[in-house]
Amino acid sequence: MSSTDINVDELGGKYYLSNEEQHFKVTILSNDYVIRLTNTRDSVAEKYDKVFVEDVLKAVKEEKHRRMELVYDSINNSIEKMAERLHNTLIESNELENQKVRHLESKQIG
Repeated sequence: MSSTDINVDELGGKYYLSNEEQHFKVTILSNDYVIRLTNTRDSVAEKYDKVFVEDVLKAVKEEKHRRMELVYDSINNSIEKMAERLHNTLIESNELENQKVRHLESKQIG
């Protein structure tokens, strides 16, 4: 499922799964309990039992959520690394300023 794209229109109750490699698209119409499977030649839509469609939707939502967590984790890691670099740069800059001040003070004393 990792190579399958998941797009969601929760307000419209539509869920789209597509896989370019295997040339298929799945549309889940949650309000009507209809699942449409489309490939390069054919398109088939079937009405399913409410419980079955809800189970399919639950699996799709869990996968979408898992993927979003991976994205969030990646973004958080990047932000933390950036903040650490900024912190280190500020410390180095501060140390340089302190050295300049000490150097000027020692010149004024001497």
